[in-house]
Amino acid sequence: MNDSEPVQHAQLITQESHTLNEILTQPVAWQAALDVVADKRETLRTLWETGEFSDILVTGCGSTYYLSLAVAPLFQRQLARRARAVPASELLLFPALVMPPDGKTLLVTISRSGRTSETVRATQAYRGQQKGAVLNIGCYDEALAGLSDLSLVIAEGQEESVVQTRSFSSMLVAAQAAIASFVDAEQVQQMHKLPTIGTQLISTYHALARQLGENPQFERFYFLGSGLQYGLANEINLKMKEMSLSVAEAFHFMEFRHGPMSMVNEHTLVVGFLSDGAQPYELAVLREMRALGAQTLVLSDQPVPADAADYQVTFHSELPETNRAVLYLPVLQLLSYYRARKNGQHPDQPHNLTAVVVLDEEQSA
Repeated sequence: MNDSEPVQHAQLITQESHTLNEILTQPVAWQAALDVVADKRETLRTLWETGEFSDILVTGCGSTYYLSLAVAPLFQRQLARRARAVPASELLLFPALVMPPDGKTLLVTISRSGRTSETVRATQAYRGQQKGAVLNIGCYDEALAGLSDLSLVIAEGQEESVVQTRSFSSMLVAAQAAIASFVDAEQVQQMHKLPTIGTQLISTYHALARQLGENPQFERFYFLGSGLQYGLANEINLKMKEMSLSVAEAFHFMEFRHGPMSMVNEHTLVVGFLSDGAQPYELAVLREMRALGAQTLVLSDQPVPADAADYQVTFHSELPETNRAVLYLPVLQLLSYYRARKNGQHPDQPHNLTAVVVLDEEQSA
């Protein structure tokens, strides 16, 4: 193979795959998300300061539920309010089990399309009962935007693909920037480094993602994340399943020891989303998995000891943990993409899936 062939092959895949193109171009959407939040900063602050919210409920479906799992802990950590993530179907079907029994709630809805049935209907019911204000985050100005007191729409996050990559990451950046804007303008300013860092990560680790994704030795993938990273581990697990139909699961680091590690062997890749506060515990788990025969891929802001990681993706962002979550995503989205290609799947056309889930009339009765 001559030197130009890998480049030509990458260009061919980009041309034939919306998914790959959307992964590679997502830093542009991150900047757009930051710009949208900057434009709405005063309105955001007014919503928060006048609302006097005791609780925050974050909801979505599928990927955006996992995004909710990543965002709710940020609200609680940054704003010192009780925050919880729930699937929109739970809010719709079991509101008494989900809604706080007292106080004033801010509902944060997250939906790429803005018209996912469960989220729309749950929001309609919430508004009909005058439960509180609604903040929406999405990529299209659709039904949910109209049901919201304030909507952050990142048009640059829109996708041709069914599987969410660029949309997910741009909505995550918008959510993080919105939360930061309630607290500290300097945090938001520092987040403007993210698009440049993201572009560098994609360039630096694209080949590694392809190498691991195409490695026939791996038959199962486990994604470990705790604290602020647990929702992200779930999302990448979903990407691996949706795109490549591979055996994959997500767990909290310490929970992985309580049974699931029985599945670990030499055909396993364990991916660790390292936190700042619990790294000694997390690295100990990864060392144990290596001793059981697994290979490990570690994502962190700074390098970790070599005895815990066969492969490392290092951000070097020097951003606080609350503002850099999006950096965990691009390399692992690429890993999932190349695993799909290795398995003979077309990531643009995932098995049994559609871009928007709409309930039929019988279900809406």
